[in-house]
Amino acid sequence: MPLRIHFTAEDLARTRLADGPGPMLELDIALRLLQETSHPTRFGAWRRESLRRLSPRVRRLCDLIPPTGWTVDFLGHATAGTIEEALDRVRATPAAQVRKNMETWAGLDQRRPVPSWTQSLGSDKRLLMELADTAAHAHQHVIAPYQQHIDALNGADQALRARQVAHGGLQALLSGLNPRYIRWKPPVLELTMASGNTGDIHLAGRGLLLIPSVFGAVYPALDDTAEPQPWLTYPVGLRDTDHFLSPIDTARTLSTVSDSLAALLGHTRAVVLWTVAHRPGCTTTELARHAGISPASASQHATVLRTAGLTRTTRHHNTALHTTTPAGHSLLNHVS
Repeated sequence: MPLRIHFTAEDLARTRLADGPGPMLELDIALRLLQETSHPTRFGAWRRESLRRLSPRVRRLCDLIPPTGWTVDFLGHATAGTIEEALDRVRATPAAQVRKNMETWAGLDQRRPVPSWTQSLGSDKRLLMELADTAAHAHQHVIAPYQQHIDALNGADQALRARQVAHGGLQALLSGLNPRYIRWKPPVLELTMASGNTGDIHLAGRGLLLIPSVFGAVYPALDDTAEPQPWLTYPVGLRDTDHFLSPIDTARTLSTVSDSLAALLGHTRAVVLWTVAHRPGCTTTELARHAGISPASASQHATVLRTAGLTRTTRHHNTALHTTTPAGHSLLNHVS
């Protein structure tokens, strides 16, 4: 049995897409990935480099954000706009709320032992400050080095979702979020959760905030009690064969740009790259029209740019959607 989210007409009217991944939510999901070995092709290099940079004190943070199960509530703040905003909220959590959240969290999974060091969390403000500082350290080494790539992936995904809505409305959007684990059977959204949780959730007119996630590449995450609106994550449009670029990979791509410039010095290809940068998510036909070339020529130039690591292509049915990569942006900034 899946977890079932029931929509009314009012819920559908209030359902919306977040602008991008929530920084604290992405950190939460990323820390879970670091504690396991799944998806080695996509996240293997990122996992190795992140673990090498992290301080041992991050283990305490992982105690409260286990590989599966619930995160303690005061570390949530999934919709905070910046990591600084989220951590300021953590630091400002009243002691009574910390104690209540810890009691609730400890009771959610009786099989998981509660670490002894957490007994002082509700009475030792210094310990809460250190935990927030540790989260800042983790974000600095797990998320921040990849922010450009996260932004590029999110930009491509936003273009894809906008196209789904434009051509098929919410039906197409909800059906295309994550078809294997999120299934739209009007008026119900069925979720397959990593936890195996089942049941029925009624949104009661609140709608649903759909949050893209780079690290939440498989199972969705959900908080149906979030205020002012419940939220659900869905994966950005990565394929199973894609990998998450590390700073080393990005640097390697940038270091080869000079070798690729011979293929990019032509006027037409420069126009194609500029067009993709200024019209992210454009189709090959749209690219051809705005660049003033034939669709066949646009496809050929787009292939060269993609092979050079300067653009990426996301598939929507039989349509190719083009966006620039961080390397492509850097090249344009360098030559402008």
